[in-house]
Amino acid sequence: MNSNRSGRRYDREFKSNAVALVRAGRTITEVGRDLGVSKWSLGHWVRRAEEGEMLSEPKTLALERPEQRELRRLRQELEYVSRQRDILKKALGICSAEMPPHASR
Repeated sequence: MNSNRSGRRYDREFKSNAVALVRAGRTITEVGRDLGVSKWSLGHWVRRAEEGEMLSEPKTLALERPEQRELRRLRQELEYVSRQRDILKKALGICSAEMPPHASR
């Protein structure tokens, strides 16, 4: 029997960072595509985080000043862009390693 499931496991930090990207204003589809995660999985992580947040920290975001909120948003955006850069660097390295030495001439 052949299954379409890849069996990939993601650690807590990866999931948390992915959820943070969604909370920073990216769509689930966009973040899922960029990180190679299914929309279903990412949506599940977001829902679980929201449920956990309601229990553990109900009003912390409401108490933020606008400057703190903007700083948090900018840090999340920087993290997202840095991840994209790292992914592209890895992809370039893979592509460069696969090219024959004389192909660039």
